Amino acid sequence: MKRSIAKNGSLLGLFALGCTALVAMVNHLTFEQIKEQQDLELMRTLHQIIPDELHDNALIEHCILIHNEAALGIDEPLPAYIATRQQEPVAIAIETIAPNGYNGQIELIVAIDINGEILGVRTLNHNETPGLGDKIDLRKSTWVTAFSGQEINDNNDSDWAVKKDGGQFDQFTGATITPRAYVGAVKRTLLYFNANKAELLTRPANCEVSYE
Repeated sequence: MKRSIAKNGSLLGLFALGCTALVAMVNHLTFEQIKEQQDLELMRTLHQIIPDELHDNALIEHCILIHNEAALGIDEPLPAYIATRQQEPVAIAIETIAPNGYNGQIELIVAIDINGEILGVRTLNHNETPGLGDKIDLRKSTWVTAFSGQEINDNNDSDWAVKKDGGQFDQFTGATITPRAYVGAVKRTLLYFNANKAELLTRPANCEVSYE
């Protein structure tokens, strides 16, 4: 009996070891392809939220790292991409986090022109509930387009909330937590940009896009 258990245990161990090795090998062989696809998706998103007619540089190549937990929702550096025209900054796209989504953190990117007006917002990654909180995904809803053209100043600070909280942004039926967290993240990012615009837009590129 003991010999049989030991034999089966050894077989299971070898099987698990083989599976782990196979997964590691596949991951190694496909890493470059996955990275290339992620970069292509990021470039497509950047070109959606910063129109090509505004800039003449390669957005993904002018990357800077920003580290500010209060503004970006995470105690880690996040990339931002500066758009320039004839070497003059015209806009920036800042990756940021809504840490308080219904199912965890929501990753998004906010494009802002030099006057502090939002050019576009897109969701990069999330785990919100399908059919309820996933309206933050442009493939499911146009809700994120409501941020385009918005700005923040002393007169409209209270507008930066969902309607249930007295603001101007729609909440989702049965899922207020997600849009509330999302609006808060966009607002914090915009306030951070307004307070640090000159320093951000003149910072030289200091990072390479990597999703390792």
